[in-house]
This record gives sequence, C-alpha cells and structure tokens, in this order.
Amino acid sequence: MLLIHLILAVTAAVQLPAPSPAPVGPEGSPVPQEPAVLIAPDGSVEAPTQPATQSSAKYTLGARNEPTVGRSPSATRMRAPLGSLITVRGQEDNHVSGIGLVTGLGGTGDSANFIRAPLTNFLLTHNIKIDAQQITSKNAALVSVEATIPPGMQPGQKIDVRVSAIGDAKSLESGVLLFTELADSSGTQVYATAAGPITVGGFAREGDAGSVARNTITVGVMTLGGKVERAVPSRLVSELGYVYLDARSVHNSYGNLVRISEAINALYADVAQPAAEGRSVRVRVPADLPESQHMAFVDTILRREIEPDDFARVLVNERSGVIIMGEGVRLRPMAVTFGNLTVTVAESRETSQPGAFSQGTTQQQPRTNINVQEDNNGLVLIPGAATLEEVVEVLNVLGTSPRDLISVLEAMSQSGMLLAEVQRM
Repeated sequence: MLLIHLILAVTAAVQLPAPSPAPVGPEGSPVPQEPAVLIAPDGSVEAPTQPATQSSAKYTLGARNEPTVGRSPSATRMRAPLGSLITVRGQEDNHVSGIGLVTGLGGTGDSANFIRAPLTNFLLTHNIKIDAQQITSKNAALVSVEATIPPGMQPGQKIDVRVSAIGDAKSLESGVLLFTELADSSGTQVYATAAGPITVGGFAREGDAGSVARNTITVGVMTLGGKVERAVPSRLVSELGYVYLDARSVHNSYGNLVRISEAINALYADVAQPAAEGRSVRVRVPADLPESQHMAFVDTILRREIEPDDFARVLVNERSGVIIMGEGVRLRPMAVTFGNLTVTVAESRETSQPGAFSQGTTQQQPRTNINVQEDNNGLVLIPGAATLEEVVEVLNVLGTSPRDLISVLEAMSQSGMLLAEVQRM
C-alpha cells in the first residue's frame, strides 16, 4: 500500500510540458505542416496519405466578337493591272534545293545515331577517316537547303537561302551551313551554292525545370547567302515571235482572257488573241521591233488595266479557322440547324502506397473523367442573300465559331444552297 502511494506522489510531481500551439500565418491562418508519421499496430512505419487530386480537361468557347460590317463595294467595279492577273511564260522563278550540314550548334543538333553517317561521309570527302562510334556530340545537324532563282539571274549574283532541319535537332541558332550545292529537280545540274551563318527568327533557353522559346528555331534563312553558279535559260519571245501571257489560276476565266485581249489590242492593233491550247493570251511581237525593245513592249502591256470578273469562291482553312469570301458569293433561301458536340476526357492515376516493411507493392489505378456536352438547337430560317454584305449578315445570324461555319458552308455548297466554289487551303 505504501508503494502505491509513493508512485502516485512521484507522478503528480512530474508535470508534462504543454503542447506547443500550432504556428499561424501573418493573417491568423494556420501554416500547413508536414503530415505526421503514422505507426502501425505491428510497429511498422506507414506512408503519409497520398494526394487525391485528379486531372481535368475543359473546353470553353470564347465570347463572340461582333466585327464592324462595312458596306459592300458591289456598286463600284474595281480595275486591276494585267501584271497582277497574268504571268509571262518563260519568266518563272526556278526552285533549286540540296542537302547540307550545319555545324556549331552547341549541343542542340541531331542525335549521334542520326548524324553519324552523314558526318562520316562528309569527313571522308576531305580525306579524314574517323570511327563513326567516336561521334557523340550534338553540334551538327542534317538540313534541307532551298533557294529560288529569279529569271535572268547570271552567275555570280547573290540569292537568299532557306535552311530547315531534317532530323531531331532542337535548334539551328548560331549554326553555320557548310558548303552545299543546290541543284534542279533532277539533281544533275548544279545552279547555285550556299555557305555561311544562319539566322533564325527566334530563340530558346531551358533549365532543369523550365524552358522558354519564341518562334520556330529549326528553320533559318541566309540573306544573300547563296551564289548563282549557272544561268537558268529563259526566253521572253518564242521562236515564232509570240509572247504568251498565262492567266493566274484565280483569274483564268474566259471573260478575263477576252478582256485582256481587248485591252492589248486597244494599245497595239490586232496583236493579241486568246490561245486555244490553254488559259492564256498569245501576243504577236511586231516584226520590225528590235530585240532590245521587247522588254519595254511587254512592260507597256502589263501596265494596262481591266475590270476582272468577280469570282464566286469561298476559301477556308480549317487548321486556323480562316474564311475568305469573294464578291460573287450568293445564298439561296434555306433552313439550317447545327449542334456542337464537345467531348472532354481527363486521365489521371492514383497511387496506392503500402506501409513500410509490410511486404506490399506500389499500385497505380487509372482514373478517367469523360464529359460530353451537345447543343440542342432548332432550325434557323435563312433568307436569300444577293450581295456579299447580305451574305455576311445572314451568316452572322447563325452565331457559330469559324470552324463550325466552315462545316456549314461546305454542306451548303454540296446541297446547292451556296452559289460558290468552296476551296480548302
């Protein structure tokens, strides 16, 4: 009994320290603390509670921006110079290309497995033999080199060059193109060469946990970095004394060809007529005109102006949502309905972590959230539209996004309600 009283006295004399208050923030809010370590009944240490957050995905259609609609210019016929409607046969640009190597990339070039063979072959052409397995750096990249030679360019003149990466190079910034030959489509005739530093229209910087990039850095230009080595044959006047004016694809209507011929004949009597072999106009050069005046003769023709036809054409680009309509577009009366179907899918994984020394294994369970939303719209009555201004006003009534409007326009064209040709970019 005496022993029991002694134990109670010692217990009462020993005072346990009071628990320290939880730290608080500057505004009185509690400061988050690390989760406490949990002890299982068997004495093992359990892992803290795993985060239960999940991935999410959401599609949001922005507020509609109502553009300012101007008046239709249909009442005023526009005139255009012949030079903007036609091209002179034999005076086309010439495309040349080649494959080259860019060096000095500072670790942003192609991987070693990709660049070993091209770089080894290049070194062999300079009588340098090296084991391909020794090439491990990423300072070089295999590139495509392209240039355009305008008509009349002579050997020695400079041209611009475009360079683009072929492999897995991350950037061409600060790179230097080695001497590269540029040939025609057959690859047998070299018409230009290129070499020198490359300029890219952007930059990229990265660290261990982040990066920043601006514009495309795997494509570069070399202003006047190419040199013409061989003149491309060109002819202004054919052997029979004719100049052929080919109408551009967007202006090759029969009406335009007739107007072009009439405008030329009003300047030089009975020298032009539409060619039977294609969408072009054949112009006869006066026999007494010296060759030194042929260029001036063609220049006076290209300065003539006509009123070109209005094309009923709608140009759409589904990738960027761009829609362009011409003056000749018309609509028949119709009723239209459409529904937006939006599907969002969110994937996430939850990790199940066993306690320490429990002989369990970590497991990951997939979690998927799917949200489907579809609009329930009724029919919309669309009156006919006889001018471009009316067409724009009618289509704005639908209130669709540009990509939805592209689908509506294609359906209208297939049904014959849209009196225009729909072309994709």
